Amino acid sequence: MTLAHAVASFDLSIPATSRSAAAIQLTGRLCLPDPAVGLVLFAHGSGSSRHSPRNQFVAAVLHESWLGTLLFDLLTEQEATDRANVFDVGLLGDRLVAAIRHVSSLPQTAGLPLGLFGASTGAAAALVASVHEPRVAAIVSRGGRPDLAGPWLERVQAATLLVVGGADTEVLELNEQVLRSLGCEKQLAVVPGATHLFEEPGALEEAARLAAEWFARHLRT
Repeated sequence: MTLAHAVASFDLSIPATSRSAAAIQLTGRLCLPDPAVGLVLFAHGSGSSRHSPRNQFVAAVLHESWLGTLLFDLLTEQEATDRANVFDVGLLGDRLVAAIRHVSSLPQTAGLPLGLFGASTGAAAALVASVHEPRVAAIVSRGGRPDLAGPWLERVQAATLLVVGGADTEVLELNEQVLRSLGCEKQLAVVPGATHLFEEPGALEEAARLAAEWFARHLRT
């Protein structure tokens, strides 16, 4: 993939709070095209991290639409060893809120329209975080479990796109149920033949294209 414009990258330390109220730092990578028309924060799924090749691929596609990205670890290395943390949507949502507030205070990203891209359990965390941070204008879920957001769904105001693989039948059914629960602008996009991880030829490319179009539509000032 060849970019027609430069993308500046920065390593970030994002301040957050642990369950015990102790201060911690989350590690992230901020990438900004020049100029950036919006910023998308990534919420990875269970067992993943900011190094996820799938999320990095999607981020590169977003850069082509002049969208900045922040890929960061929702949990510290120690926290990630506890599987209960990995599926704690409330905790993950709190970490996303901390990241939103941090990047909103940075001179290079302050004022940029914000979006959230969630995969697996990260999709539910993105929906929960958007309720706490109404500055979030758009959300994209890729192969996500937005149903885990439970009672928060009806309070979501951000425009939400649910992208699901056509062969991921169980998750597709859950996303269809979520679509009926959401009261915001919403859409379900099914990628034919794709399974949960979008590993089939062209599947991830299609999911990334759909995400870029959704964010470009809703985040441009």
